[in-house]
Amino acid sequence: MNDRPDATSAPLVSVVVATDRGGPHLAEALASVRDQTYPRVQTVLVDDGSADPAALRRITDEFPEVAVHRQENAGVSVARNAGVRRTDGDLLVFLDDDDRWHPERLARQVAALDARPDAVLAYCGMRTIDAQGRELVPADQRQVRDVHEVLRRETGIILPNVMVRRSTFLRVGGFHPAFRRAQDLDLVLKVALEGPFTFVPGTLVDYRHHEGNNTRRHRELCRSIDHVVRLHRWNALEKGRDDLVADHDASLAANGRFAAWSAARAARRAVAEGRMGAAAGELLWAARFAPGAPVSWVRRRVSGRPRPAARAPRPAH
Repeated sequence: MNDRPDATSAPLVSVVVATDRGGPHLAEALASVRDQTYPRVQTVLVDDGSADPAALRRITDEFPEVAVHRQENAGVSVARNAGVRRTDGDLLVFLDDDDRWHPERLARQVAALDARPDAVLAYCGMRTIDAQGRELVPADQRQVRDVHEVLRRETGIILPNVMVRRSTFLRVGGFHPAFRRAQDLDLVLKVALEGPFTFVPGTLVDYRHHEGNNTRRHRELCRSIDHVVRLHRWNALEKGRDDLVADHDASLAANGRFAAWSAARAARRAVAEGRMGAAAGELLWAARFAPGAPVSWVRRRVSGRPRPAARAPRPAH
């Protein structure tokens, strides 16, 4: 018996791709959408002011099923919201221009949401790969027990591995247009307050890390995460949700540990390249940004809690 939905009964899944560059991996990313086993997929690509739209068009012309919308550069949040407005699906998925999917990704996440009508979001296993497609970090996600584990960021739930109901996305206001980094974290934190998340096991998404990320990327990302989490912490305080405040405090501590780890990695690289001043600068930045990171790290080690695998920063598009 075939349990897969047919093209007439299956809910429409809308895929939004926002890019300002195209890039060497875009064709592979779009091909991974085209090769999905799920029967009803709508794909919209937003060209967010790319410098060479003709080059981008040469890639998208190979995928006639992809609708392309070009706009002046407005940032990834605005571009994704614009893409959503041009779609019709009850379920939304966002693809970065350098990631790729397993062929069963959409089918399995749709099935998970169909089995859990109360769930507002489904997320799946996701590994980190390098520019050549080699695995750097295996998938390590698991099912969260409640909203507190989502807010504490106990497992990897970020935009590349989520599917969200359109009704929920619209209810929380979509992506905040002012955020150019950590906008996916802001969305996940908002959606977490709307209902439960359901997990689809197995490695269904490849999240690509570029070695070209410069040493400032982790600083920008950590500052953005800090800003977003503090805004949500303030909102929890305003609503008298002290239990959520504690979750955001744990998330801030995790961001401090990530900042210290990232700075130490960048410092080691700078030392290897003979840039001693840059190495010292990284360590000084970490000491200022996350002075409590060493104590937080020791406490976590003593408690025996596993450290989630770090997701490397990369450009927003």
